[in-house]
Amino acid sequence: MRRWLLRAGLLACLLAPGLSLRADNAAPDTGAAPIRFGILPIGSAAESREQWRPLLDDLEKKLGHPVTTVSVSSYAGLSGAIGDQRVDMAFLSGRLAIEAVVHQHMGVVAQFVRDDGAKGNVAMLIVRANGPIHNLKDLLARPGRWRYGRGETLSVTGYVAPEAEVFAPRGLNSDTFFASVHVGNHQNNALAVVNGEVDVATCNNPDLDLFRRNFPNEAAELRVIWRSTLIPAGVLVVRDGLPDPLRGQLIDFMRHYGRAPGAAGERERANLARIPDLAGFEPADSRVLQPFVDLEFKLIREQAEHGRWINEQAKDARLKQIDADYQKALHQLMRNRSPI
Repeated sequence: MRRWLLRAGLLACLLAPGLSLRADNAAPDTGAAPIRFGILPIGSAAESREQWRPLLDDLEKKLGHPVTTVSVSSYAGLSGAIGDQRVDMAFLSGRLAIEAVVHQHMGVVAQFVRDDGAKGNVAMLIVRANGPIHNLKDLLARPGRWRYGRGETLSVTGYVAPEAEVFAPRGLNSDTFFASVHVGNHQNNALAVVNGEVDVATCNNPDLDLFRRNFPNEAAELRVIWRSTLIPAGVLVVRDGLPDPLRGQLIDFMRHYGRAPGAAGERERANLARIPDLAGFEPADSRVLQPFVDLEFKLIREQAEHGRWINEQAKDARLKQIDADYQKALHQLMRNRSPI
């Protein structure tokens, strides 16, 4: 147990809130402006940076621009870097992608293609296999009993999906349903379940697969008690102000990476395989973000439906406002479409 507490502590240090890591390629400076790539971390920031590095090295050689990585420990940290225009291209999902497109002058140019052919990921709730929670019914039967590990509120699989599909439809809020709530990334939360520090935690299939690779014995101690509906895969966004022809070259490189024939293609596909569940990228625009908007507003509407209101008129007014905001959000997405 001691060694797992130490491992959890190490990951917690790597992922401490607000930590921002930047790794510059050691290649000689060509004088060209750097391309700044933002990485949404799966696992630790350092681990995610290493997973992407071979692909980004190829990008640097192809375009003749140094490539730096902006790898952060939190969703809020990455959103802040994009808002400050310190990112030219980024891997995002959910709320982060919507915020980047609608408010931060970024455009969707590609969507991830999973190596198993699936069109997205699923959120999960995980528990100890030998623990007292055997299924979702057991979990929900004892409010105020369990300790919960979840993701940041910006995380689709760590917060939005479980809240929208498990808790809000039952008139529950996870922040008040549980005895305690711990906020962390999926890897740390899985370790917390194994260590007995929390009773149930959010996860998703890429992070659970990564946990199984890193800690196979401990992963065998976990049980999945709930899976969400399919959540679309993450997207690549590019800064609107990035000048041509660099912007076009960058998009073309990412969309075609791993598709070459022969040994070159095999090497590129091996580089893609270093990134959990990634097989490549396909052209996309902001329309692929609509399911995220749908899920977000489903949560907001469910919370309003089960909220306490002075009267029915106040409730109806709030629901009408939510519906109007939903239509406005869809309109903003379509207005910010990037050409494929």
